[in-house]
Parts: sequence; C-alpha cells; structure tokens
Amino acid sequence: MVVMIFGVLKWLDIHTHHGESVVVPDVKGMTVEEATKMFRNHGLVYVISDTKYVKDKAAGIILELKPGAGEKVKEGRTVYLTVNTLDVPLRAIPDVADNSSLRQAQAKLLNAGFKLNQVQLVNGEKDWVYGVKYQGRQLAAGEKIPLGASLTLMVGDGSGDMSEEEDSVDVSVDTEKPVTPESSPAQDDSCF
Repeated sequence: MVVMIFGVLKWLDIHTHHGESVVVPDVKGMTVEEATKMFRNHGLVYVISDTKYVKDKAAGIILELKPGAGEKVKEGRTVYLTVNTLDVPLRAIPDVADNSSLRQAQAKLLNAGFKLNQVQLVNGEKDWVYGVKYQGRQLAAGEKIPLGASLTLMVGDGSGDMSEEEDSVDVSVDTEKPVTPESSPAQDDSCF
C-alpha cells in the first residue's frame, strides 16, 4: 500500500511538473512580435486580453502583462497582455455652440480631452460661442473626432448678432499657436 501511494505521488510530480517553473520575461514596451519570440523561448503562450490608449506610447506596444514580469510560472502558462491600441479613440464634441460662453466652452472641450487653438472672432455677442471647427470644417454637437484634436472656437467679438450670411464666411485667424489652460486669460474658478 505504501509503495502504491508513493508511486501515485511520484507519477503526479512527473505529470504536473512539480517544482519546475519558468520566469515570465519582461516584455513591457516591446511590440507583440518581439515578445512572441521571448514567450516561445520560455515555453509560454500569450493572449491579448485588453487594449488601452496611452498618447505618449507607440501604437502596438505592450503596456501590462499578467502574471507580471519576473514571476515564476509553469511552462505552457498563458500570459495576458494589455497592448496600446493602434487607433486613436474618437470622442464626441460636447454641445457648446449657441449655448455656451467662451469660458464654459473652453472648460468643456479641455475636460473632454481636446486642445484649443486661438479663437476665431465673428460678429456676435462678446465671448459667446457660435461654433466649433476642426481642420477648417464646422462641427455639429456629438460629432466624433480624434481625442486630443486641436479645435477652433468661433466666438462673438461684441459687434452684434451673427447673421446667416456671416456664418458662411470663413474668417482666417492664426491657428498655429494652441491655447492651453495655462496660456488662456486668467479665469475665475467659480462655477459656471
């Protein structure tokens, strides 16, 4: 009986590779193609379980892995990867045209993840937002554009109401210098 129990335990050790392990390689910052070779050399398999968008990282690189780098696992174990997405995510434009002051529109657009160019002045009530442009094209509320895109606000210059005829005229304004929260005029921190 003792011999049989010992035999079963020995068989389990061999069959389950008891005590044998490999170290998960550190593949953060590598492309999936580069990591594939390392996983193959260590006897591991991988699955891309998630994608994220990190603006400052190259598209297609590995951001996270589980189990983590340096952990000991059995050969053949699946490593789950989180990869930086290849596509910039799209974000809907908040509804700021014809219902927001300049300050409100700037806050909404910056909080949504967009950048702002210098404003384009149009005839209308002072500091009232009449539209939002992306690459020279006027946008509708809810339209989706790439996250982090630079937008131009069409803002009233205080000369009166904006007419339909003036709405179609393209007023050129220097849009080379983006506006950041730090470079915009001093703003009151009170609620809108």
